[in-house]
Amino acid sequence: MLRPTRLEEPAARIALVPGAGGVEWRPRSAEGTSRLCLAFILILLTLTPWADSSWWYIGALGARVICDNIPGLVVDQRQLCQRYPDIMQSVGEGAKEWIRECQHQFRHHRWNCSTLDRDHTVFGRVMLRSSREAAFVYAISSAGVVYAITRACSQGELKVCSCDPHKRGRSKDERGEFDWGGCSDNINYGIKFAKAFVDAKEKKVKDARALMNLHNNRCGRIAVKRFMKLECKCHGVSGSCTLRTCWLAMSDFRKTGDYLRKKYNGAIQVTMNQDGTGFTVANKNFRKPTKTDLVYFENSPDYCVMDKSAGSLGTAGRFCNKASRGTDGCEVMCCGRGYDTTRVKRVTKCECKFHWCCAVRCKECEDTVDVHTCKAPKRAEWLEQT
Repeated sequence: MLRPTRLEEPAARIALVPGAGGVEWRPRSAEGTSRLCLAFILILLTLTPWADSSWWYIGALGARVICDNIPGLVVDQRQLCQRYPDIMQSVGEGAKEWIRECQHQFRHHRWNCSTLDRDHTVFGRVMLRSSREAAFVYAISSAGVVYAITRACSQGELKVCSCDPHKRGRSKDERGEFDWGGCSDNINYGIKFAKAFVDAKEKKVKDARALMNLHNNRCGRIAVKRFMKLECKCHGVSGSCTLRTCWLAMSDFRKTGDYLRKKYNGAIQVTMNQDGTGFTVANKNFRKPTKTDLVYFENSPDYCVMDKSAGSLGTAGRFCNKASRGTDGCEVMCCGRGYDTTRVKRVTKCECKFHWCCAVRCKECEDTVDVHTCKAPKRAEWLEQT
Protein backbone atom coordinates (compact mmCIF):
# COMPACT_ATOMS: atom_id res chain seq x y z
CA MET A 1 0.00 0.00 0.00
CA LEU A 2 1.31 3.46 -0.87
CA ARG A 3 1.59 5.84 2.02
CA PRO A 4 1.10 9.56 1.28
CA THR A 5 3.75 11.97 2.48
CA ARG A 6 2.08 15.32 2.98
CA LEU A 7 4.18 18.46 3.06
CA GLU A 8 3.40 20.47 6.19
CA GLU A 9 6.53 22.63 6.37
CA PRO A 10 7.63 23.35 2.78
CA ALA A 11 11.01 24.81 3.67
CA ALA A 12 12.08 22.06 6.04
CA ARG A 13 12.99 19.46 3.43
CA ILE A 14 15.30 20.32 0.60
CA ALA A 15 15.85 17.25 -1.57
CA LEU A 16 13.94 14.26 -2.92
CA VAL A 17 15.95 11.19 -1.97
CA PRO A 18 15.34 7.54 -1.09
CA GLY A 19 14.61 7.26 2.61
CA ALA A 20 13.52 4.62 5.09
CA GLY A 21 9.85 5.38 4.52
CA GLY A 22 10.10 5.83 0.79
CA VAL A 23 10.92 8.89 -1.28
CA GLU A 24 11.04 11.91 1.00
CA TRP A 25 12.01 15.56 0.91
CA ARG A 26 15.00 15.90 3.19
CA PRO A 27 18.61 17.18 3.12
CA ARG A 28 20.67 15.37 0.52
CA SER A 29 23.32 12.94 1.62
CA ALA A 30 26.51 12.04 -0.21
CA GLU A 31 26.59 8.62 1.46
CA GLY A 32 25.29 5.34 0.09
CA THR A 33 26.53 2.72 -2.33
CA SER A 34 25.57 2.19 -5.94
CA ARG A 35 24.57 -1.39 -5.14
CA LEU A 36 22.00 -0.29 -2.57
CA CYS A 37 20.71 2.36 -4.94
CA LEU A 38 20.27 -0.14 -7.76
CA ALA A 39 18.45 -2.52 -5.43
CA PHE A 40 16.20 0.34 -4.31
CA ILE A 41 15.33 1.23 -7.91
CA LEU A 42 14.56 -2.39 -8.82
CA ILE A 43 12.28 -2.72 -5.78
CA LEU A 44 10.44 0.45 -6.85
CA LEU A 45 9.92 -0.96 -10.32
CA THR A 46 8.07 -3.93 -8.84
CA LEU A 47 5.95 -1.91 -6.41
CA THR A 48 4.42 0.73 -8.66
CA PRO A 49 2.58 0.72 -11.98
CA TRP A 50 4.53 1.51 -15.15
CA ALA A 51 1.79 2.91 -17.37
CA ASP A 52 1.15 6.14 -15.47
CA SER A 53 4.77 6.84 -14.62
CA SER A 54 6.36 10.18 -15.43
CA TRP A 55 9.79 11.59 -16.23
CA TRP A 56 9.25 13.71 -13.08
CA TYR A 57 10.56 10.73 -11.11
CA ILE A 58 14.09 11.49 -12.39
CA GLY A 59 14.36 13.92 -9.47
CA ALA A 60 14.19 11.00 -7.04
CA LEU A 61 17.16 9.25 -8.64
CA GLY A 62 19.58 12.14 -8.18
CA ALA A 63 23.07 11.49 -9.54
CA ARG A 64 22.32 7.83 -10.19
CA VAL A 65 20.19 8.24 -13.31
CA ILE A 66 20.02 4.95 -15.23
CA CYS A 67 18.16 5.63 -18.47
CA ASP A 68 16.89 2.08 -18.98
CA ASN A 69 15.44 1.98 -15.46
CA ILE A 70 13.60 5.31 -15.44
CA PRO A 71 9.91 4.38 -15.52
CA GLY A 72 7.52 6.09 -17.88
CA LEU A 73 9.96 7.33 -20.52
CA VAL A 74 8.88 6.95 -24.14
CA VAL A 75 11.41 5.92 -26.81
CA ASP A 76 12.39 9.48 -27.76
CA GLN A 77 12.93 10.47 -24.11
CA ARG A 78 15.00 7.38 -23.42
CA GLN A 79 17.17 8.08 -26.45
CA LEU A 80 17.77 11.65 -25.32
CA CYS A 81 18.59 10.37 -21.84
CA GLN A 82 21.18 7.93 -23.22
CA ARG A 83 22.68 10.49 -25.57
CA TYR A 84 22.87 13.33 -23.04
CA PRO A 85 23.41 11.83 -19.55
CA ASP A 86 24.86 15.10 -18.22
CA ILE A 87 21.72 16.97 -19.25
CA MET A 88 19.60 14.34 -17.48
CA GLN A 89 21.55 15.25 -14.36
CA SER A 90 20.31 18.83 -14.79
CA VAL A 91 16.76 17.62 -15.49
CA GLY A 92 16.86 15.72 -12.18
CA GLU A 93 18.06 18.78 -10.29
CA GLY A 94 15.40 20.84 -12.03
CA ALA A 95 12.72 18.37 -10.91
CA LYS A 96 13.65 18.93 -7.29
CA GLU A 97 13.58 22.69 -7.77
CA TRP A 98 10.18 22.96 -9.46
CA ILE A 99 8.57 20.57 -6.96
CA ARG A 100 9.88 22.76 -4.13
CA GLU A 101 8.46 25.79 -5.90
CA CYS A 102 5.10 24.09 -6.44
CA GLN A 103 4.95 23.26 -2.73
CA HIS A 104 5.84 26.84 -1.84
CA GLN A 105 3.12 28.28 -4.05
CA PHE A 106 0.42 26.01 -2.59
CA ARG A 107 1.66 25.79 1.01
CA HIS A 108 -1.48 27.56 2.28
CA HIS A 109 -3.99 25.63 0.19
CA ARG A 110 -5.90 22.39 0.66
CA TRP A 111 -3.96 20.82 -2.20
CA ASN A 112 -0.37 21.58 -1.36
CA CYS A 113 1.50 19.78 -4.16
CA SER A 114 2.21 16.78 -1.95
CA THR A 115 4.35 13.96 -3.32
CA LEU A 116 3.83 10.24 -2.67
CA ASP A 117 6.27 7.61 -1.41
CA ARG A 118 7.40 4.92 -3.84
CA ASP A 119 5.22 6.26 -6.65
CA HIS A 120 6.65 6.80 -10.13
CA THR A 121 3.90 9.30 -10.93
CA VAL A 122 5.25 11.47 -8.05
CA PHE A 123 1.83 13.04 -7.33
CA GLY A 124 -0.41 9.99 -7.59
CA ARG A 125 -3.90 9.89 -9.05
CA VAL A 126 -4.50 13.61 -8.64
CA MET A 127 -2.72 14.13 -11.98
CA LEU A 128 -5.12 11.79 -13.80
CA ARG A 129 -7.81 14.45 -13.61
CA SER A 130 -7.48 17.23 -16.22
CA SER A 131 -7.77 19.90 -13.54
CA ARG A 132 -6.25 23.29 -12.75
CA GLU A 133 -3.73 21.53 -10.53
CA ALA A 134 -2.59 19.28 -13.37
CA ALA A 135 -2.32 22.34 -15.63
CA PHE A 136 -0.08 24.10 -13.11
CA VAL A 137 2.14 21.06 -12.51
CA TYR A 138 2.74 20.48 -16.22
CA ALA A 139 3.55 24.17 -16.73
CA ILE A 140 5.94 24.52 -13.82
CA SER A 141 7.64 21.18 -14.53
CA SER A 142 8.34 22.30 -18.09
CA ALA A 143 9.61 25.65 -16.79
CA GLY A 144 11.83 23.85 -14.29
CA VAL A 145 13.56 21.87 -17.05
CA VAL A 146 14.19 25.03 -19.09
CA TYR A 147 15.60 26.81 -16.05
CA ALA A 148 17.85 23.96 -14.95
CA ILE A 149 19.32 23.26 -18.39
CA THR A 150 19.87 26.95 -19.18
CA ARG A 151 21.64 27.45 -15.86
CA ALA A 152 23.83 24.39 -16.40
CA CYS A 153 24.82 25.70 -19.85
CA SER A 154 25.96 29.04 -18.40
CA GLN A 155 27.85 27.40 -15.56
CA GLY A 156 29.85 25.23 -17.96
CA GLU A 157 28.44 21.97 -16.65
CA LEU A 158 27.35 20.66 -20.06
CA LYS A 159 29.46 19.72 -23.08
CA VAL A 160 26.82 20.54 -25.70
CA CYS A 161 26.09 24.15 -24.76
CA SER A 162 27.58 27.20 -23.09
CA CYS A 163 26.71 30.90 -22.99
CA ASP A 164 24.42 32.32 -25.68
CA PRO A 165 26.64 32.56 -28.80
CA HIS A 166 24.38 35.14 -30.44
CA LYS A 167 24.96 37.85 -27.85
CA ARG A 168 28.04 39.42 -29.46
CA GLY A 169 28.95 42.88 -30.72
CA ARG A 170 26.99 46.03 -29.89
CA SER A 171 23.34 46.63 -29.12
CA LYS A 172 21.20 49.27 -27.43
CA ASP A 173 18.33 49.73 -25.01
CA GLU A 174 16.45 52.72 -23.59
CA ARG A 175 19.64 53.88 -21.82
CA GLY A 176 21.73 53.87 -24.97
CA GLU A 177 24.29 51.61 -26.60
CA PHE A 178 26.22 48.84 -24.88
CA ASP A 179 28.60 45.98 -25.69
CA TRP A 180 27.53 42.39 -25.26
CA GLY A 181 29.91 40.70 -22.84
CA GLY A 182 30.03 38.36 -19.90
CA CYS A 183 27.91 35.21 -20.22
CA SER A 184 24.33 35.57 -21.42
CA ASP A 185 22.09 32.68 -20.38
CA ASN A 186 21.43 30.42 -23.35
CA ILE A 187 17.66 30.34 -22.82
CA ASN A 188 16.94 29.25 -26.40
CA TYR A 189 18.93 26.04 -25.97
CA GLY A 190 17.13 25.33 -22.68
CA ILE A 191 13.75 25.82 -24.35
CA LYS A 192 14.72 23.70 -27.36
CA PHE A 193 15.86 20.72 -25.29
CA ALA A 194 12.97 21.01 -22.82
CA LYS A 195 10.48 20.98 -25.68
CA ALA A 196 12.09 17.91 -27.27
CA PHE A 197 12.28 15.97 -23.99
CA VAL A 198 9.15 17.02 -22.07
CA ASP A 199 6.76 17.08 -25.04
CA ALA A 200 7.90 13.74 -26.46
CA LYS A 201 5.40 11.65 -24.47
CA GLU A 202 2.43 13.87 -25.30
CA LYS A 203 3.21 13.85 -29.02
CA LYS A 204 2.87 10.06 -29.07
CA VAL A 205 -0.82 10.37 -28.18
CA LYS A 206 -3.47 12.26 -30.15
CA ASP A 207 -6.14 13.00 -27.56
CA ALA A 208 -7.57 15.92 -25.60
CA ARG A 209 -5.38 15.43 -22.52
CA ALA A 210 -2.19 15.33 -24.60
CA LEU A 211 -3.25 18.58 -26.29
CA MET A 212 -3.88 20.16 -22.88
CA ASN A 213 -0.49 19.03 -21.56
CA LEU A 214 1.34 20.35 -24.63
CA HIS A 215 -0.35 23.74 -24.27
CA ASN A 216 0.53 24.03 -20.58
CA ASN A 217 4.08 22.79 -21.18
CA ARG A 218 4.56 25.66 -23.62
CA CYS A 219 3.14 28.14 -21.09
CA GLY A 220 5.83 27.05 -18.65
CA ARG A 221 8.64 27.46 -21.18
CA ILE A 222 7.41 30.92 -22.19
CA ALA A 223 7.20 31.97 -18.53
CA VAL A 224 10.93 31.45 -17.94
CA LYS A 225 11.88 33.52 -20.99
CA ARG A 226 9.46 36.25 -19.92
CA PHE A 227 11.66 37.09 -16.93
CA MET A 228 15.01 37.33 -18.69
CA LYS A 229 16.69 40.55 -17.56
CA LEU A 230 19.54 42.70 -18.86
CA GLU A 231 22.40 43.03 -16.38
CA CYS A 232 25.19 45.52 -17.02
CA LYS A 233 28.55 46.60 -15.69
CA CYS A 234 29.59 50.23 -16.04
CA HIS A 235 32.98 51.44 -17.24
CA GLY A 236 34.34 54.96 -17.21
CA VAL A 237 35.82 57.61 -14.96
CA SER A 238 34.49 57.21 -11.41
CA GLY A 239 31.86 54.76 -12.62
CA SER A 240 30.34 57.33 -14.98
CA CYS A 241 28.90 54.53 -17.09
CA THR A 242 30.01 56.06 -20.38
CA LEU A 243 30.58 52.47 -21.52
CA ARG A 244 28.52 49.46 -20.54
CA THR A 245 29.05 45.73 -20.88
CA CYS A 246 25.80 43.79 -20.62
CA TRP A 247 24.46 40.25 -20.67
CA LEU A 248 21.05 38.54 -20.41
CA ALA A 249 20.33 36.54 -17.26
CA MET A 250 17.39 34.56 -15.95
CA SER A 251 15.58 35.92 -12.94
CA ASP A 252 15.12 33.86 -9.80
CA PHE A 253 12.81 30.88 -10.40
CA ARG A 254 10.45 32.28 -7.76
CA LYS A 255 9.31 34.90 -10.29
CA THR A 256 8.32 32.15 -12.70
CA GLY A 257 6.52 30.34 -9.88
CA ASP A 258 4.63 33.49 -8.84
CA TYR A 259 3.65 34.17 -12.44
CA LEU A 260 2.37 30.65 -13.08
CA ARG A 261 0.49 30.75 -9.76
CA LYS A 262 -1.41 33.80 -11.05
CA LYS A 263 -2.05 31.94 -14.28
CA TYR A 264 -3.45 29.07 -12.20
CA ASN A 265 -5.90 31.48 -10.58
CA GLY A 266 -7.02 32.67 -14.00
CA ALA A 267 -6.90 29.28 -15.77
CA ILE A 268 -9.54 28.85 -18.46
CA GLN A 269 -11.79 25.80 -18.67
CA VAL A 270 -11.99 24.51 -22.23
CA THR A 271 -13.24 21.67 -24.38
CA MET A 272 -11.56 20.25 -27.46
CA ASN A 273 -12.85 21.59 -30.77
CA GLN A 274 -14.47 19.31 -33.32
CA ASP A 275 -11.41 18.77 -35.50
CA GLY A 276 -9.24 17.95 -32.48
CA THR A 277 -6.63 20.65 -33.17
CA GLY A 278 -7.44 23.23 -30.52
CA PHE A 279 -9.73 24.41 -27.73
CA THR A 280 -13.12 26.02 -27.33
CA VAL A 281 -14.00 27.81 -24.09
CA ALA A 282 -16.40 25.80 -21.94
CA ASN A 283 -18.22 28.98 -20.92
CA LYS A 284 -19.09 31.32 -23.79
CA ASN A 285 -18.84 34.29 -21.42
CA PHE A 286 -15.10 33.77 -20.97
CA ARG A 287 -12.41 34.89 -23.41
CA LYS A 288 -10.46 32.46 -25.54
CA PRO A 289 -7.18 31.25 -24.03
CA THR A 290 -3.91 32.69 -25.32
CA LYS A 291 -0.53 30.96 -25.50
CA THR A 292 0.25 32.22 -22.00
CA ASP A 293 -2.97 31.01 -20.33
CA LEU A 294 -3.24 27.71 -18.49
CA VAL A 295 -6.13 25.53 -19.67
CA TYR A 296 -7.99 22.63 -18.06
CA PHE A 297 -10.98 20.38 -18.81
CA GLU A 298 -12.33 19.16 -15.44
CA ASN A 299 -13.27 20.87 -12.20
CA SER A 300 -11.09 20.07 -9.21
CA PRO A 301 -12.23 18.06 -6.19
CA ASP A 302 -12.46 20.07 -2.97
CA TYR A 303 -9.50 18.15 -1.43
CA CYS A 304 -11.25 18.25 1.96
CA VAL A 305 -11.13 14.53 2.76
CA MET A 306 -8.96 11.64 1.70
CA ASP A 307 -10.29 10.28 -1.57
CA LYS A 308 -8.12 7.63 -3.20
CA SER A 309 -9.96 7.73 -6.52
CA ALA A 310 -9.34 11.47 -6.86
CA GLY A 311 -5.85 11.40 -5.36
CA SER A 312 -6.91 13.73 -2.55
CA LEU A 313 -5.00 13.42 0.74
CA GLY A 314 -7.50 15.52 2.67
CA THR A 315 -6.67 18.27 5.15
CA ALA A 316 -6.90 16.38 8.45
CA GLY A 317 -3.91 17.35 10.60
CA ARG A 318 -2.94 20.32 8.41
CA PHE A 319 -1.88 23.51 10.16
CA CYS A 320 -4.23 26.46 9.80
CA ASN A 321 -4.27 30.13 10.75
CA LYS A 322 -7.10 30.94 13.13
CA ALA A 323 -6.93 34.67 12.39
CA SER A 324 -6.91 34.37 8.60
CA ARG A 325 -9.93 34.58 6.32
CA GLY A 326 -7.92 33.33 3.36
CA THR A 327 -7.18 29.84 2.08
CA ASP A 328 -4.84 29.18 5.02
CA GLY A 329 -7.56 30.10 7.55
CA CYS A 330 -9.00 27.34 9.71
CA GLU A 331 -12.51 27.76 8.33
CA VAL A 332 -11.41 27.23 4.72
CA MET A 333 -8.53 24.81 5.27
CA CYS A 334 -10.53 22.57 7.58
CA CYS A 335 -13.65 22.63 5.37
CA GLY A 336 -15.86 23.59 8.30
CA ARG A 337 -14.90 20.52 10.38
CA GLY A 338 -13.28 22.58 13.11
CA TYR A 339 -9.76 22.45 14.45
CA ASP A 340 -7.74 21.33 17.44
CA THR A 341 -5.56 23.76 19.38
CA THR A 342 -2.31 22.73 21.01
CA ARG A 343 -0.17 24.98 23.15
CA VAL A 344 3.54 24.50 22.44
CA LYS A 345 6.77 26.13 23.56
CA ARG A 346 8.85 27.81 20.88
CA VAL A 347 12.49 28.87 21.09
CA THR A 348 13.55 31.77 18.89
CA LYS A 349 16.58 34.04 18.62
CA CYS A 350 16.07 37.48 20.11
CA GLU A 351 17.88 40.60 21.32
CA CYS A 352 20.48 40.18 18.58
CA LYS A 353 23.47 42.56 18.73
CA PHE A 354 26.28 43.24 16.32
CA HIS A 355 29.77 42.85 17.82
CA TRP A 356 32.84 44.35 16.17
CA CYS A 357 34.06 42.68 14.12
CA CYS A 358 32.17 40.80 12.60
CA ALA A 359 29.62 38.73 14.46
CA VAL A 360 25.99 38.89 15.46
CA ARG A 361 25.17 37.36 18.84
CA CYS A 362 21.63 36.57 19.90
CA LYS A 363 19.90 35.29 22.98
CA GLU A 364 17.45 32.41 22.91
CA CYS A 365 13.97 33.39 23.99
CA GLU A 366 11.21 30.96 24.83
CA ASP A 367 7.55 31.73 24.38
CA THR A 368 4.30 29.79 24.25
CA VAL A 369 2.15 29.76 21.12
CA ASP A 370 -1.09 28.11 20.07
CA VAL A 371 -0.91 25.76 17.09
CA HIS A 372 -4.12 24.93 15.22
CA THR A 373 -4.61 21.75 13.20
CA CYS A 374 -7.63 20.60 11.22
CA LYS A 375 -9.87 17.95 12.75
CA ALA A 376 -10.31 14.67 10.91
CA PRO A 377 -13.72 14.09 9.28
CA LYS A 378 -16.23 11.88 11.01
CA ARG A 379 -15.75 8.25 10.09
CA ALA A 380 -19.03 7.90 8.18
CA GLU A 381 -18.20 10.96 6.07
CA TRP A 382 -14.70 9.59 5.33
CA LEU A 383 -16.02 6.19 4.26
CA GLU A 384 -18.26 7.78 1.66
CA GLN A 385 -15.20 9.17 -0.11
CA THR A 386 -13.04 6.03 -0.09
